[in-house]
Amino acid sequence: TWGKTQINFTLDRQMISQTLNSFKGLAKSGNKRQLFNMCSVADFSSQQKRKTTQLKELIQSKQLEFIMEAHNGLSAAIVEEAGFKGIWGSGLSISAQFGVRDSNEASWTQVLDVLEFMSDKTTIPILLDGDTGYGNYNNARRLIKKLEQRSIAGVCLEDKIFPKRNSLLTNGRQELADIKEFSNKIRACKDTQTDSDFQVVARVEAFIAGWGLEEALKRAEAYTEAGADAILMHSAKKDHSEIEAFAKAWKGRSPVIIVPTKYYKTPTDLFRSWDINLIIWANHNLRASLKAMQETCKTIYDEQSLVNVEGKVAKVEEIFRIQGEPELAQADKKYL
Repeated sequence: TWGKTQINFTLDRQMISQTLNSFKGLAKSGNKRQLFNMCSVADFSSQQKRKTTQLKELIQSKQLEFIMEAHNGLSAAIVEEAGFKGIWGSGLSISAQFGVRDSNEASWTQVLDVLEFMSDKTTIPILLDGDTGYGNYNNARRLIKKLEQRSIAGVCLEDKIFPKRNSLLTNGRQELADIKEFSNKIRACKDTQTDSDFQVVARVEAFIAGWGLEEALKRAEAYTEAGADAILMHSAKKDHSEIEAFAKAWKGRSPVIIVPTKYYKTPTDLFRSWDINLIIWANHNLRASLKAMQETCKTIYDEQSLVNVEGKVAKVEEIFRIQGEPELAQADKKYL
């Protein structure tokens, strides 16, 4: 018991220290907006909670909550500094930063390596976009063990066939898994987890595959009975009709998560009126950085000069700050 208490106390001190360092760095950089955002959500009692508990509370919150995509340690740190309470470990974004397709071309151990850096750099919970669980129930339950070892707070599994295809592909073939098979995969994951607050989210792809509301409800009900902590209902339509229909028919039987990438024009207050629990901003850090890199590369290539670029990019000192160079400088004074 004493050993566990000692470990938990150490982890809590580390989380508080990281948070204080973020405050100090933002104050020193003069970034008043981000500093205000962090101050407005800072709650040291929640920082001391396990990441799994934090994610569980977000998913079960009575008010609409939000998490933001990240795909490496740097972007994860930026998400936390912006004030978000959680991180979406996007399968699309993590595969894209490797330069491969979102079709399980990056191995699950490569994804784990990225997640470890993200988890080490942040104090807020990460919900992994775990695709199909990288295989059958046995692969999925091994994934759970490895995620818990890296303090990842939860995983979202989608009811498609391995290897998956990205849900937003207009010409992608979307094959759904058998309901019983996927339900047993969810059950195996819940039976495997050792932290009772670890979250297993079932992502229903019935709308993506064109199967309609009745199939979406049937699958959501089966996965909830299998132990899923929440239902992520996915839609690739440019309007919110499918999500609205599901939310009104579901009537809050379990928490509902949505990803409004395509139906982004829908007012957020509408989602609140349907009792949506959590919104995932799923890929916008990747897309923002992609556009910035393309424009920067083109300007430098065309002009063979940095004159029209330097004022538009982050200062090197800002990279050092997020990397934690100030802490290393202090450590050098103590240990060298």
